[in-house]
Amino acid sequence: MGLKELFLPAEIPLPSPGELLKGIKDNKNNLNMNDVVGTTDILFLCLDTLRWDVAYQEQEIGGTPVLNQYGPWEKRGAAGNFTYPSHHAMFAGFLPTSLDPTPMTKKNMLFFPKGIGMGKVSPPKSFAFDGPTFIQGLEKVGYETVCIGGVAFFNNRSDIGKVFPAMFRQSYWTPRFGCSVKTSPDHQIAKAVEVLENIAPARRVMMYINICAIHYPNYFYMDNTKKKDTIETHAAALRYVDQRLPVLFDAFRRRGETFVIACSDHGSCYPEQDDGYLFHGFNHEVTNTVPYKHFFL
Repeated sequence: MGLKELFLPAEIPLPSPGELLKGIKDNKNNLNMNDVVGTTDILFLCLDTLRWDVAYQEQEIGGTPVLNQYGPWEKRGAAGNFTYPSHHAMFAGFLPTSLDPTPMTKKNMLFFPKGIGMGKVSPPKSFAFDGPTFIQGLEKVGYETVCIGGVAFFNNRSDIGKVFPAMFRQSYWTPRFGCSVKTSPDHQIAKAVEVLENIAPARRVMMYINICAIHYPNYFYMDNTKKKDTIETHAAALRYVDQRLPVLFDAFRRRGETFVIACSDHGSCYPEQDDGYLFHGFNHEVTNTVPYKHFFL
C-alpha cells in the first residue's frame, strides 16, 4: 500500500465532550502494567518538541480530534530539556512525571528498573524490568521491539545517532523521516504499518515512533512566505500529525488490543511568546512542561 492510499483525505468528526470520556478505561489509578505486559502490544508515540500549551489549546478548540478521543492531556514535567537526556530518562522508565508534590517513590510509574532506589523494591503496579531500559526489558519477556526514527538522535548516521536505535531489535530511519520533510509523518507511519504487517499476530510488539514534524523547521505547515517557525506553525504541525494517526492506530487494532503512551519529550520556545528564548536545550517553563496521556486502543 502506497502513501496515497494510506492518507486519503477524510472528514474526522469532532467528538462531543461527553463522548470523549465514553469507553475510555480508568487507567490513571487502577492500571497495573503487570496485566498489560505480555497481553497487549505497546506503542510509544513521542510527539517530539510538542509544547504543553499548544497541545492543550488544540485539544480545547477541537484541532486534534483523533487524540481527543482518548481523553485529555495531562500537564507533566519533562524528563529533560532536549531530546537526548529526555529519552535516556524515558527509556529507563522515567516518563514525564506529574507535577503534584507526590514523592518519586510513591508515583505510579508504568515501568521501573529492578534493583534501584531506597529498599530496591519496585512499585507493585509497575512492570519491573531487567536491563538498562524498559525496551530491552520487554524484549526479554518476548516482545519484538521496533524503533521508527525521526530527529538526528535516531538516524544511525553518527555514533551518537546509533545509541537509541541500538536499544531495539529493529530500527529504521531514512531522510524522508527527518524534520525538514513536511510529509515525514506519512512516511514514518507507512513504514510502521509495513513493519507491523510482517510480524506474526501472536508475537507481541513494542514500537517507538519519534514523530519529528513538530520540531523545527515547521513553517511549511502553514502558508508562510517568510519561512519562519512560529507558535502558529507549531500548532499546525500538530494538527497535521493528528490527521495521520488513524492509519497507525488501525494497523495496531488489526493485531488486537494496544496500550499507547503518547507524550512530548520537551517543549520549544518562540521569541515572540517566550521572553526572547528560541527553541530548547535550556530550562524554561515551556521546555520543562509537556503533554502526556496513556490509553488503550
